[in-house]
Amino acid sequence: QCFQEKGLGGLVSSWVGTGQNIPISPDQIQHVLGSDQVKQLAAKAGMSPEAAGNVLSQLLPTLVDKLTPNGEMPQHSTLLETGMSILQSMGKSGTNAA
Repeated sequence: QCFQEKGLGGLVSSWVGTGQNIPISPDQIQHVLGSDQVKQLAAKAGMSPEAAGNVLSQLLPTLVDKLTPNGEMPQHSTLLETGMSILQSMGKSGTNAA
C-alpha cells in the first residue's frame, strides 16, 4: 500500500505477479520506507543504512516474488519478518558494508 501511495505500485505488482520482476533502486527504497525506517532496519541488521538500502533493493523483489508464488498476496504475509531475518543473517555473516 505504501508503495502505491509513493507511485511505485507497478513495481510491487510485478513482484507479486507471475511475470518478470521490475527492479527497485536503493533510492526508491528510501523514498518508500523513509530514511528513519531504513536506519532502524540497518541498525537491527548490524549494517550501514547504505548497505541496508542496497540489500533491500536486491532482496525485496525476490522475497515478495517467492512469498506470492501464485501471483497473489497470502492472507497472513510474513514479509517483514522474513526480510528482517534475511537482513540480520547477512549482518551476522559478515557481508555488511558498515
